[in-house]
Amino acid sequence: MTPQKIEHIGIAVANLEEAIKYWENVMGLKCYNIEEVADQKVKTAFFRIGEVKIELLEATSPDSTIAKFVENKGQGVHHIAFKVDDTNQALKEAEEKGVRLIDKQARKGAENLNIGFLHPKSTLGVLTEYCQE
Repeated sequence: MTPQKIEHIGIAVANLEEAIKYWENVMGLKCYNIEEVADQKVKTAFFRIGEVKIELLEATSPDSTIAKFVENKGQGVHHIAFKVDDTNQALKEAEEKGVRLIDKQARKGAENLNIGFLHPKSTLGVLTEYCQE
């Protein structure tokens, strides 16, 4: 399954409020949505730039993947998300091509998207997400 577009770029941050100020005051973008995804232990903020969104991710628990990412690598680009027609089908096709998956089945993510991740060890070091509306 070929992705339709880049849906968003996920950026891990230590402090969501400070990061929002940067994106609004320096970059001139407007935050249009803030939400917590409890099962992923993350709070998100979204900005639009053209057809692509920027998703800021702040850990809500020290044992979340975002907290571990920031601790080990610092703040920065966490993942690239691609819009697909069917997340489960895209995951299945990637696995059939030998890609290691983080998610075998789609799950709910921010903005009520169906999401699934490919492991960065199989994607040239880039954590890759499939998203379906």
